[in-house]
Amino acid sequence: MRVLVIGAGSIGKRHAASLLSLGAKVEHLPWRATSAEDVADRLAMGVDAAVIATATDIRLPLVAACAAHGVPFYVEKPVAFRRADLDALLAAAAPVVQRSVAGFMMRYHEGFRRLAEADLSTVFRFAFSIGHDVTRWRQDWRFSESYAARAEGGGVLLDLCHEIDMAETLMPGLALTAVESLGHAGYPGVDVASLVTLRAGNGATGTVAMDYLCPALVRRTRIDTLAAAHDVDFAALLYGSGADRQALVQDRNGMFLDLMRDFLALVDGRATTGEHLPRLDRVEASCRLIAAAWEARRFTGTVTKDIA
Repeated sequence: MRVLVIGAGSIGKRHAASLLSLGAKVEHLPWRATSAEDVADRLAMGVDAAVIATATDIRLPLVAACAAHGVPFYVEKPVAFRRADLDALLAAAAPVVQRSVAGFMMRYHEGFRRLAEADLSTVFRFAFSIGHDVTRWRQDWRFSESYAARAEGGGVLLDLCHEIDMAETLMPGLALTAVESLGHAGYPGVDVASLVTLRAGNGATGTVAMDYLCPALVRRTRIDTLAAAHDVDFAALLYGSGADRQALVQDRNGMFLDLMRDFLALVDGRATTGEHLPRLDRVEASCRLIAAAWEARRFTGTVTKDIA
């Protein structure tokens, strides 16, 4: 299978490596060295699929070009950060929307699958949290030079939006109540910590908290129901609490591979394995909630930590 990867940042390189390991033939186009017109010309020459791993605010013309040439695509999350832009992107993607996916790879984590198998119908409280010092994420990478540092499309809420997607997927129909954010004087309009308050269909409330600040990685989900407490520590790979804690088996790269493998199967018309495959025509609720949360941010203060 011939796959065009657009974007040569860390995530574009990861996707290219995943595709090669799965036997695909990869052509890699660094976005800074090309244009939407160049991409359209390359698509016209014939490829089987594309991966769009660029900054969020420049994806619409790339999606439109893929759809115009009948090329299904894998688009990185967040799909869009404004609801109007999401509408435009989904409309443009219509010809290939059922064969395209969004990069919500956390749906392939064993901890998420355990939660998805649980009966959450009597939820009365839930909390999702993720935080880590952004300067310790990757070697040879600087926050200040990344699209995450942009006021338009950057910030922690969009960067770490997997938790919002997991919440909406596990408890469909969540309503947004409020979003309170901390900013940074060096990056106006960029949230470095955000707390999203949500309401489930039965009236239960919960939160999604994310930050660029925590010295040690925190990634945990707890969903309390009338029947049981469901607690997943994604950082420590543990499910449950107290004496009932069970170890989870999960390789981070394995999630990327599993989603990419399903994407290639979808393109090829073969059966997929992921029960919660983030097919683009099935992720609108999550994408809309993410965009609505970004639009609703209310900055309540600033931090001075050096995150350059």
